[in-house]
Amino acid sequence: MREGDAEGAVCSGLLSQRDFVEVRFSGSGGQGLILMGVILAVAAVRDGRQVVQTQSYGPEARGGSSRSDVIIANEPIDYPQLTAADLLVALSAPAAERYLGMLKRGGLFIFDSDLVPAPLSFKGCAYGIPFTRLAVEVTGKAQTANIVTLGAAAGLAGVVSMASLEASVRTMVPRGTEEINMAALRHGWTLDPEEWQLGGGPAPPLADLAGGASGPL
Repeated sequence: MREGDAEGAVCSGLLSQRDFVEVRFSGSGGQGLILMGVILAVAAVRDGRQVVQTQSYGPEARGGSSRSDVIIANEPIDYPQLTAADLLVALSAPAAERYLGMLKRGGLFIFDSDLVPAPLSFKGCAYGIPFTRLAVEVTGKAQTANIVTLGAAAGLAGVVSMASLEASVRTMVPRGTEEINMAALRHGWTLDPEEWQLGGGPAPPLADLAGGASGPL
């Protein structure tokens, strides 16, 4: 299913036909969010798209708030900041609480189900996937969770080709880690959407779990 938000329908490739796509990767410092955004942006350029990539992170190298935004379009991009998200990836409960309200109707929400246990409901498609746990199972390295997440998000959204994504990962990850990161990427890309898609319906507010949420960065 490429458009719409019918309950029970698999929404993989939801964004593949959109001429203008706004993406936000969000979570905490140290989760590799900036690298995810840069890799996706480079992959989109390889696919011949227009791209803007921006980022914001807290004062702490690890543990502070962090986000990475990518705009992908078929035409030149006039404004470099996100106004609303077509795709939101959240790797922490505070990030989900903070940014879920900016998702467009019919957007795509992807989150780490071990770190975001009770996502807010919204009119769109949501996937809860235990990315860190899968990364350890596939590569033995929790540090590859960002690449597993990137593979899953790109595959579910359909915003870049796998060939361009693979080429970008090979050139952007640290030398000597190419093969382990390729394994992480391919595992994320090939996840079965039906296994992880939420069935819909309201959930408890994340603020109850995270002790409240601060305002946008």
